Amino acid sequence: MSAEILTPGLQTTLQGGHRYGFRHFGMPWAGAADMVSLAYANALVGNAYDAIAMEVSFGGCRLGFEQPAVIALAGAPAAAQLNDHSLDFYRSIRVEAGDVLSLQHPTAGVRTYIAIMGGFSGRDVLGCKSTYLPARLGGHEGRALATGDRIGYTPTTSSPPMRELPAQLHPTFLKSWSLRVTPSGETSLLTPQSHQHLAESVFSVSHRCDRMGFALEGPKLDIASDGLMQSAAVFPGTIQCPENGVPFTLGVDAQTTGGYPRIASVALCDQHLLGQCRPGDRIQFLIRTPRQARQAHLAKQDMLRDWLPGFRLC
Repeated sequence: MSAEILTPGLQTTLQGGHRYGFRHFGMPWAGAADMVSLAYANALVGNAYDAIAMEVSFGGCRLGFEQPAVIALAGAPAAAQLNDHSLDFYRSIRVEAGDVLSLQHPTAGVRTYIAIMGGFSGRDVLGCKSTYLPARLGGHEGRALATGDRIGYTPTTSSPPMRELPAQLHPTFLKSWSLRVTPSGETSLLTPQSHQHLAESVFSVSHRCDRMGFALEGPKLDIASDGLMQSAAVFPGTIQCPENGVPFTLGVDAQTTGGYPRIASVALCDQHLLGQCRPGDRIQFLIRTPRQARQAHLAKQDMLRDWLPGFRLC
């Protein structure tokens, strides 16, 4: 059985866990841009945390179901309806054959996740079904979903227990973000004034923003680089600074190497938030030592453990 895409919205893709183990071949991670929201949605329908779900960017998606299923919504908050009835996020929802799910545009954040019991079907590439758009790999034909696409799932024939995420675990989506960062490979190339700008200034996300990452508008940073730096390893969360002084924060689809100085890295505990930063959002960086970042990582893992046992922030 399948779900039919009636309206895809700006960009809807099939995303799950990251494609680990192939960065030395130049293969980025891909996968959900906000792994915590994905894990919440999957947990609510009894899936593995990294099962394939629909990642809906900026809402506007309508989805029809051919057979009964159990679904859940998580991530960027948007008005949602099943037929003519409003839906809540962060709880199990039973749908019947012929039902239509509609998502409006989120009021904050970017990406909403639709998980379905048993997971959606996708094409496996290198042991992972997540879509990597630049190379047209995985997911549904390696591309964003389009009107008329039919995505397979296993109908629910039993009556599984309905679940609801405790209110204290509901994430808060704002238009201002505080992100913890640590020094990186070339932080020392920043001038003292630029160090201060990085730590104290408020940046905003530019319109150059997608799953590859986003540029930051604000004070330009001075960096002692002649533009001839050898390419070095980069990861989601790496903040690079080209010679023009405009920092760029790498996202989940980012390349595996880069030739611009790496001036900071978003700590693991906050990397999932990068997938919810939208153009115009304000960002304040909180400078942390590697030890402090690790402590924050362990604290967030502890907070999630009761609801998401075995889940790891990455």
